[in-house]
Amino acid sequence: MRTLTVDCNVNFRLGCGRRKGMHGNEPVTPAAAGRVLRVARLLALAIRFDEMIRSGEITAYAQLAKHGHVSRARISQIMNLLYLAPDIQEQVLFLPRVLSGRDPIHLRELQPIAARLDWHSQRMMWRRLALRTAEAE
Repeated sequence: MRTLTVDCNVNFRLGCGRRKGMHGNEPVTPAAAGRVLRVARLLALAIRFDEMIRSGEITAYAQLAKHGHVSRARISQIMNLLYLAPDIQEQVLFLPRVLSGRDPIHLRELQPIAARLDWHSQRMMWRRLALRTAEAE
């Protein structure tokens, strides 16, 4: 049996230098504290589902329900978030992360807002909900 010896320099300094991202020179950013609200995740999911339907990857809500192991009614609840005014959707997607406790806004509170066809009345309802949420904190 032959012995092989490898001689090289190894740097074991901890905490020195910058961490590199997947593409070389980009620094890795630490994960933000807290968690994304469930309604924001559901809205992002609705947007993704809508893209899948528009592209023809999925042809019906029933397929989404089958693949996601949920009811068609649940898919409809999620997809109804797309009826929110675009500025409300943006605000929902960028709600502050929750550090502890329960989410301040729930899907059941957004459903009546999304059911309104008039974006002006949606915005009024959203402002009331956001104000009530802010007061509760």
